[in-house]
Amino acid sequence: MEIVITEQLEHICFQIKVKNYSLQQWAQVASADMFQDDVYCGGFDRRENRFCFSYYNEDEIEYWFQLSLQQAIDIANGKEPLIMGYASE
Repeated sequence: MEIVITEQLEHICFQIKVKNYSLQQWAQVASADMFQDDVYCGGFDRRENRFCFSYYNEDEIEYWFQLSLQQAIDIANGKEPLIMGYASE
């Protein structure tokens, strides 16, 4: 399923962008629940070297997706890369 880029996700990505951390710095502060709101929960995963999120759609189905640091910055800058989510089972 394609994950729609919402204002909430843009806000999370803006928080990532303004920290201006390198991948190594993100790995040092890695946390699975660093970013949370009513539909998103996630953070940086040092093993994946990506931001990993769970997302609940309007039908309350949980999806998982990942963002690279560059994708997060692109979203914060107003770009809309294709993000694929996978239903949790």
